[in-house]
Amino acid sequence: MDTDRVRLCVYRLLQLFSTCAAFSLVASLGTGMGAVSHWSMFIWCFCFVITLITFMVQLGKYQPSLPFSGKSFLFTYACLATVFCLSASIMYAITYIQFLPHGPFRDQATAATAFSCIACVLYALEAAFLWLLFLGETTFYFATIHGLFKLLETLVACIIFAFISNTYLHQHQPALVWCVAVYSICFTLGAVAMLLKLVKFENRLHTFFPRFLLGQTVLSVLLYASALILWPLYQFNQEFGGQPQRSSDVSCSDELASTLCIWDQKLTVAILTAINLLIYVADMAYWIHFIFIRY
Repeated sequence: MDTDRVRLCVYRLLQLFSTCAAFSLVASLGTGMGAVSHWSMFIWCFCFVITLITFMVQLGKYQPSLPFSGKSFLFTYACLATVFCLSASIMYAITYIQFLPHGPFRDQATAATAFSCIACVLYALEAAFLWLLFLGETTFYFATIHGLFKLLETLVACIIFAFISNTYLHQHQPALVWCVAVYSICFTLGAVAMLLKLVKFENRLHTFFPRFLLGQTVLSVLLYASALILWPLYQFNQEFGGQPQRSSDVSCSDELASTLCIWDQKLTVAILTAINLLIYVADMAYWIHFIFIRY
């Protein structure tokens, strides 16, 4: 068991170094980074802080009185941190690195993305290690089909949040503000579902809880369907104030642009909305089969 503890400590030390390095490299680039870069920095900072807390608890062998299993929390956090760092790596790479001229700034941004990818791999290795270590003792939520759906939904939502943190994309139309509310509501509902699973709330309401999750998923499908209609309609239809052509966006014609242009960001959000809707539909189909067909 001491060997396992040492291995976890090594994972945590490397995770702390990787997330700190990614954050520091991007922060030292200076101003003009944009919303996506700030969101990526927030993710690395968040992962660093939570990892540091768990590392200190582990070193002090302090087990606080919490309404959930420490094993479940560690595995859940490792899975979520994997998703968060993966989303930060993808977002920062596609929105900044390709637009930077060759030189020290681009090398620094590339190094930050590399450290983010390393952190992602380290968190994934920790999750796999914990799953193998406690195999047979504990059933981990994210090792189930529904848990995997929630991870995918969270990954896509994090990338969407990175783009819509640029308020210029949605502040000019109430319908677009509704879309932002949809992304926030669905993410919050998913977080509540994960928290309830973490505290093993389903043991208290064994028959009702799957129906609650089905209802939450159906609501998310309906909300995302409305966003999938409204977002492209108000962003790309000229009758509703949108820009149907990429060439009509001045930011896309700027040869010295340092990030993804506004029109491309709008299109990315529309595509990600469709992808997450499909994931929610698959999640809903799983719960319908689980509740009404399996039993």
